[in-house]
Parts: sequence; structure tokens; C-alpha cells
Amino acid sequence: MFLGGIASLASSFLYEQACEKAGTAPSPVLLILIPFVCAFAAGAFGGLIYSFLTTTLRANQNVTGLSLTIFGAGVANFFGGSLNRLAGGVGQISVAKTSAVFRTKIFDFLPLPTVIKQVLFGYGFLVYFAVLVAIAVWYFLTKTSAGLNLRAVGENPATADAAGINVTKHKYLATCVGTGISGFGGLYFVMDYINGTWANDNTIENLGWLAVALVIFATWKPLRSIWGSYLFGVFFWLYLLFSKDLTRRSQEIFRMLPYLVTIIVLIVVSLRKKKEDQPPEALGLPYFREDR
Repeated sequence: MFLGGIASLASSFLYEQACEKAGTAPSPVLLILIPFVCAFAAGAFGGLIYSFLTTTLRANQNVTGLSLTIFGAGVANFFGGSLNRLAGGVGQISVAKTSAVFRTKIFDFLPLPTVIKQVLFGYGFLVYFAVLVAIAVWYFLTKTSAGLNLRAVGENPATADAAGINVTKHKYLATCVGTGISGFGGLYFVMDYINGTWANDNTIENLGWLAVALVIFATWKPLRSIWGSYLFGVFFWLYLLFSKDLTRRSQEIFRMLPYLVTIIVLIVVSLRKKKEDQPPEALGLPYFREDR
């Protein structure tokens, strides 16, 4: 998310600057396409590093993940500061034209009550794109042979390997595509959530951990993550309803709600021990082919 966010911001800034110097109006298509491609590529590059360390070198996956989180934050904040200087030292870079395109409410024309429009249709297109991605991932994992092969690798790589499935290839591809999609989360944060600027207050990291909690809450089911993410959003911003009566410390207690819900879900799943709600059996474990 860090890498996708800063890559999308940098590419948009350079494109808008080039158009301004040339005296031409930026293309709405390129305003979307350039940061889109750059966010995915940067996220996938982070996944490639992770895959090399954990799949090829068999490093500990949890430690590597935490290390790359710190690395991504450092890289993103470094380039965020550099972009501020390129923008003339104004203290905060802005790609207003690109952000405006991403924040356009595509369903604003619907003749619906105001409350319904705000709750369900008051967002930029990236929100609905995320829903489509979740549905596409569900279909891929459950309805295609390639998806079933990938699930086999996640459950029992030794058995998958014996069946002729290339475990290393599947791990590399799945990780790089998955982190590329995560890069879109950074794109949304920069272009929609904070209106085309850069914030080094660790907000993106907080939302990233919230995404990890959501994966656990959804028990690794893409469709469940759709309504789960909306539920998490409600919990995360619930304090706004009582903001007049809450101190800052009380607000932080409300912000804990999504994580508390995740802990409750973990407890319930552990007690029920239903096979379909458990994580992949090989999750977080390196695969040694010679041990097969």
C-alpha cells in the first residue's frame, strides 16, 4: 500500500507537471491509467522482493513481512518529502486534477433518497472496483482450475508438487498479483481518501493493519470481505456520531472496535473448528521440496 500510494502520486505529479509546462490539458484517461499502472507495478515489485526472500531463500514470512512494512514506509515517506521539494517546498504536494477524477461520484445521477446515495453510492469508482475485484478473486479461486491449483498449493504444497503443480511459480504469481492489488489500496488512500496529497502520519499503515484484520475476519473468503470491509468502516468511524461527547482518548477506544471484532472472530473460529473457516494449512510455512 505504501509503495502503490507513493508510486501513483509521483507518476500523477510528473504527468500533471508535464502537461502544465506544455500548456495542454491532461487527458482524463491518462489521469486514471498512469497512477493505476504505477500503483500495481510498485505493489507487485514489493511482492517480488517478498517472494524472493520467503519462497526462494525461505526466510521467515512474518519477520520478512514486518521488515518490508517498515521498508515501504521509509521509501514512501522519503519520496513523499522529495515530491514536496519538487513542488516548490510548499509543504504538501497536490495532484488535484487526478484526485478529482478518482473522487468523481459515478452514481450521483441516480434518483435515490439522499441517505441511500450517501451510504451506498456516494463514493469514487475505486470502491466499486474493489468489490468487482473481490468477486473476480472468488470466482478465480473457486470456479477455475488455476484457482483450485493455487488453493492446493496453499493447503498442501507437497501434494500439489507431487501432482505436477509448480509450487514456486504459483507462489510468486499469487504474491505479486496480490500485492499489486494491495497497491490499489495505496492508490485509493492517496487519490480519494486524502484528496491527492501525501501524509506521513502513518494513517496508511493503520489502514493496512486494518486490512490484515479484515482478511482474518473474513476467514480468507473474498465475498465475505465485501460486507466485512463495510462493517469495519462503520466501526472505524463510529466515533464521529458521538464526537461532541468524546475525548480524544475515548475516540481511540472506538477505533479499536474493528480489531476487537477480529479477536472475537478468531476465538469463535477456534472454538467451532470448522474446516471451511480455517486458514490455509500451509499458511506462513516455507516449502522444502527435498522434505517431500
